[in-house]
Amino acid sequence: MPIRVLAHYVAGPKAAEVVAPETDWLDIRYSAEDDDDTFYRELAEAEVIWHVLRPLSAADLAAARRCVLVHKMGAGVNTIDVDAATELGIAVANMPGANAPSVAEGTVLLMLAALRRLLDLDRATRAGRGWPSDPSLGETVRDIGGCTVGLVGYGNVAKTVERYVSAMGARVLHTSTRDDGQPGWRPLPDLLAESDIVSLHLPLTDRTAGLIDRAALSRMRDDAVLVNTSRGAIVDEAALTEALREGRLAAAGLDVFATEPVEPDNPLLTLDNVVVTPHVTWHTADTMRRYLHHALDNCRRLRDGRELANVVNGIVSPNRPVNRDTPSQ
Repeated sequence: MPIRVLAHYVAGPKAAEVVAPETDWLDIRYSAEDDDDTFYRELAEAEVIWHVLRPLSAADLAAARRCVLVHKMGAGVNTIDVDAATELGIAVANMPGANAPSVAEGTVLLMLAALRRLLDLDRATRAGRGWPSDPSLGETVRDIGGCTVGLVGYGNVAKTVERYVSAMGARVLHTSTRDDGQPGWRPLPDLLAESDIVSLHLPLTDRTAGLIDRAALSRMRDDAVLVNTSRGAIVDEAALTEALREGRLAAAGLDVFATEPVEPDNPLLTLDNVVVTPHVTWHTADTMRRYLHHALDNCRRLRDGRELANVVNGIVSPNRPVNRDTPSQ
């Protein structure tokens, strides 16, 4: 029997080309993330869920009576109830590093947009106010190559960002769980104080939630830029809003928010010195192709009875088919 996959996103023709050769042994059903009717209709028969961002709760997993694998299309598994999955015998896997090039480029994009006042200049030009040039540009706009870039977290994405901005001439510092002995390592307070650009590259955990709070923001320079392409809840958004409004921080580039989709009344959206995107720095055709190759590889492993790759909850050899007695919810 083909493996039934519930892909929780909308696939385009390029994605279809990647999976087309596998359809003799894979039965893939697609559901948009905001289409709960289709999602719950397909959930009970899905053996594998290809998960993107819409949270998977314990109730969702219990309703997935045949599911043996949830494969995160990305690295962060905070949107999956991993404990519930483990209790139900469902493997949870991710794709570390698959989105690193795209997220790193998106990070540099937000750095440049914030640092170079892109949105402000775009609005002025469209309104016929671009000439003569705003004299404050010569006092406020910076080159990345003239900046110290501080990376909070030092995984695949951060190291890729480091390569990019180093090539542009930036001095790069980083912090991580412990001193790694490299000359660019700094404790977080020192990194915040030394950096012109602070870029966040951390998973969301109990330890990192609210890490960039009022105290942390107060250590940053008033002409510094904060960029977040990791998880919104790592930043105290109220404190960030205050710092930006009061001139204690120059600008921010944000791809992520504590609540997603971001609430339209979020005060960060009202600030001219904030550049925002809707959690899409990872979302490119190149990343989706890499994701699908990882996802197909684990489905082959499941089909062939081999150990799964990149499992985060220890269940590397689930058995199929499974039909738990838990009723749909």
